Amino acid sequence: MVRSHNEDSISFDPELGLVVLADGMGGYNAGEVASGIAVSVLASEVRHQLENASPEDLNESGEELGVRLLRDNVKKANLSIFHAAQSQPQYAGMGTTIVTALFYDDRVAVAHVGDSRLYRLRDEELECITRDHSLLQEQIDGGLISKADARLSKNKNLVTRAVGIDSDVEPELHMHDVQVGDVYVLCSDGLNDMVEDDDIGATLQMLKNNLPLAAVQLIELANDNGGRDNVSVILVKVKGRFAVPHGWWAKLRSWFGN
Repeated sequence: MVRSHNEDSISFDPELGLVVLADGMGGYNAGEVASGIAVSVLASEVRHQLENASPEDLNESGEELGVRLLRDNVKKANLSIFHAAQSQPQYAGMGTTIVTALFYDDRVAVAHVGDSRLYRLRDEELECITRDHSLLQEQIDGGLISKADARLSKNKNLVTRAVGIDSDVEPELHMHDVQVGDVYVLCSDGLNDMVEDDDIGATLQMLKNNLPLAAVQLIELANDNGGRDNVSVILVKVKGRFAVPHGWWAKLRSWFGN
C-alpha cells in the first residue's frame, strides 16, 4: 500500500518439493534485482542438480544432498549478487533475505538468511521455525526487550545477515519432520510486521483447506493494517506421506525398476 514497486521474489515447484522466497533491499530497483537473482539461482540450480539425483542421497561426509544443495546454492546466489553489486554502481550495496524449503522423505530441509520467515501450523498450533537474523531478535534473545515491545520498535528492519552484502554468507540450516496435515507458511516481513502471529494462525486454521484463499486473506490483512511493505506468502500443505523406501524394499524397487 506504500511502496511503488515490489522487491520480493518467489518460486515454487510442487513436483520437486522446493519453495523459495526472498525480500530484497537497496536503492532504486536494486532490491528487486537482488531478490530476483537469489530466487532464480537457487530454484534453477537445485532443479538442475536433482535431475539425476535424489535429495536423500549422501555424500562422502554423510551429508544429504538436499541440505548441501540449499547451502551451496544460497552461497552461489550470494556471490552472484555481490559481483553484480561490485560491477554495476547502481546496484551497490544491494542485498536480500531468503528463506527456502525442500520437502522430501517425510521431512523438510530449511535454509534462511535474514528476517523472512517459515511458520508451521500443526494441529491448532502455529510456530515460527526460523529465527530472524536481526538486531531486534538479538535484543529479544538478550532480554533487552520483550516480544510485545518489539512489535513497536523502530529497529524492525535492521537485519544482521543478508545475501549479497559480503563475498560469503552462512545460511542457517535445519531439518524438521513433516506430518500429514501440516501447513507451512513462507513469508516476507511485510506479513508478520503487520499481522500478529495469532491472527496468522487463526486465518490458516479457518482456511487450511483452501490455501489460495488463505494466502489472499493474509495479504489483505497486512494491507488492511497499513501495508507498509511488500507482502509475499507461499503456503504449503502436506496432503500425504512421501517417505523414501529404505533397506531391502528399496533394493527390490531398484532391481525391478519401480
